[in-house]
Amino acid sequence: MAEHRQRLSAEARQEEIIRAAVDLAGEQGVDGVTTQDMAKAVGITQGAIFRHFPTKDMIWLGVIHWVRGRLMGVLDMAAARGSDPLDALEKMFFAHLGFVEKVPAIPKLIFTNQLLKNNPRIRELVRSILTDYEDKVSGLIVQARAQNLVRPDLDAAAAAVMFTGMIQGLVIRVPIIEARKSLVEEGRLVFPIFLHGIGAVRTPA
Repeated sequence: MAEHRQRLSAEARQEEIIRAAVDLAGEQGVDGVTTQDMAKAVGITQGAIFRHFPTKDMIWLGVIHWVRGRLMGVLDMAAARGSDPLDALEKMFFAHLGFVEKVPAIPKLIFTNQLLKNNPRIRELVRSILTDYEDKVSGLIVQARAQNLVRPDLDAAAAAVMFTGMIQGLVIRVPIIEARKSLVEEGRLVFPIFLHGIGAVRTPA
């Protein structure tokens, strides 16, 4: 096993460390994860961790880049399957919730004050993720408005904030109250309210 690990490329090793950090953050929270924990999870020395990432903050920066790539890929695939802009929004909404259920560390990574406060690069990256996300949602709402699928006076930017805020609220609320329902099941209760709020007109299937 050790020989196999030594043959891993630097990129593959970095991916391994990042995945270990994501898993550990989901179990322990970001504040509780040490580089020794990461090293043990990967099966390498702590010194080897720092050969790939000079500082612990660089690991977390890599983790946020990893989250961005995976999440945006999931959202793009979901939106591409939509039959119209509203259907694309719905598929994005539930794909995001499903992704968080599979990777429960995401809320702890994105909304952890320590990471955002102590590392300006991480804060800026998280801000850019949210901006890109809301731009994508806003673009779909503009398309829906042009196709008369939502209220003609709808503020697309405000609706995008509501969309992302709804997801943020769910991913924070469900673990806290230990809801018996899954995120996706909870989402099925609130998404129709969002559609009603934007004056959605669903096209016949």
